[in-house]
Amino acid sequence: MGQIKVYGHEAFLSGMKSALSDVIHECTVKVLGLPEAKRFHRFIELKQDDFIHPDDRSEQYLIIEISLISGRTVDTKKSYIRELIRSLNEQCHIPVNDIEITLIESPKENWGIRGVTADELKLGYTIDQ
Repeated sequence: MGQIKVYGHEAFLSGMKSALSDVIHECTVKVLGLPEAKRFHRFIELKQDDFIHPDDRSEQYLIIEISLISGRTVDTKKSYIRELIRSLNEQCHIPVNDIEITLIESPKENWGIRGVTADELKLGYTIDQ
């Protein structure tokens, strides 16, 4: 399971949501092994005054927060972050300096999905990788 929030400048995100979602989902399926149908993305468009960051970030600056059920290896998480940065840079032409990613993990029992906690649910894909 993965819940993804993308924060960015309103002017940039307004025309990029679909492309960003496709790249993020492609990497999530490829590296983390989530099923193709499991796309949970939210885009938070921020006005200039609401998105304060250092001057060395551009209007394309993104903060991506990815909530995951814990259990993946350090190597898998690093591979995912690297693949996401590479793909966003190559496919969406976002400078690597403008991409920040945080993985936030919590145990299965902290997730409520389809009326039960995730530790009581058969997910249909492997997390321990």
